[in-house]
Amino acid sequence: MILERLSIINYKNIREATLGFSPNINCFIGHNGAGKTNVLDAIYFLSFCHSAQSVQDSLVIRHDEDFFMLEGEYVETENSTLSIHCGMKRGTKKHFKRNKKEYQRLSEHIGLIPLVLVSPADYLLIEGSSEERRRLMDIVIAQLDHSYMDDLNRYNKALQQRNTLLKMEDREPDPEVMSLWEEQMAQAGERIYHKRDAFVNKLVPLFQQFYQTISEGHEQVSLSYVSHCQRGPLLEVIQRDRMKDRAVGYSLHGIHRDDMEMLLDGHPMRREGSQGQLKTFVIALKLAQFEFLKHTDSQTTPLLLLDDIFDKLDAHRVEKIIQLVAGDSFGQIFITDTNRDHIDQILSKDTFDYKLFNVEEGQIECINSKSQTDQ
Repeated sequence: MILERLSIINYKNIREATLGFSPNINCFIGHNGAGKTNVLDAIYFLSFCHSAQSVQDSLVIRHDEDFFMLEGEYVETENSTLSIHCGMKRGTKKHFKRNKKEYQRLSEHIGLIPLVLVSPADYLLIEGSSEERRRLMDIVIAQLDHSYMDDLNRYNKALQQRNTLLKMEDREPDPEVMSLWEEQMAQAGERIYHKRDAFVNKLVPLFQQFYQTISEGHEQVSLSYVSHCQRGPLLEVIQRDRMKDRAVGYSLHGIHRDDMEMLLDGHPMRREGSQGQLKTFVIALKLAQFEFLKHTDSQTTPLLLLDDIFDKLDAHRVEKIIQLVAGDSFGQIFITDTNRDHIDQILSKDTFDYKLFNVEEGQIECINSKSQTDQ
């Protein structure tokens, strides 16, 4: 999948821009706050139907404007193109169109344009709550399996209903109704568990290989999936502590408590890792996610977005990452950085097309490019 052209109107600090991209590497340089990340976020929005940064869609609309619009023109294969349009006015719902036809359900769009984003916010994968790590699993699996989102929605609805019953103060909840929601939680939860487990098993060797390459083998890392489903049939696990759940007023067991254990040399990464090691861990994890998506049945190479990834890394690790992304293992890449030296080091290779953009106060200008046809 190649993003050939992107049109932006009133998205965050970008008033208007129409950008044509290289099929290989696209770099954006500029000071912090100039709008580099906003370009990547617009690309992300067209894949996932929401911003990677803003919880509310209305927050992406430029200040003092009434609407925003994004449009992406993609090349799927040599003879196949794809147009994705998104627009929203303040106070109304957003509209998403594929080849001018509006989606009835936005979930139908997820996975059409696979994408992996690596950003400074990814430190939450290690230092944040288990919810962040579950979200990583969900984002990847949902791009491959639409039934997965249906199961997640079904599970979360049943969980919410069970928690409502657990919070009842005026009387004891109806045990038959409680059992009904528990059975729905268990059925959907078991399916979610097996898909998460299969994903992590395939991800781990890819992740460890990337980490070893970037760190030059200086540390050993591991990643493992932890779930209440590993204690036995989920329905039994949920029901055996019903009285304890009633006492606290919410469900203590289920796949909504799943986690991924992250270790560095056998110790928790969040306690033992330096800033450089934490960043290496996250980058390796995201590159493994890319590799996993690339080798699925769809055979669609994801877009790779690298937002300010070189900060807090030593020169050796920066060099290894540059060698990786400048190789031929990845498809179309979008990179932001405030340091021109990193960008120049990547673009010094002569084996690929590129475009270099300067970003200043929401204004985006292509300042250099190279095409194989120019040689």
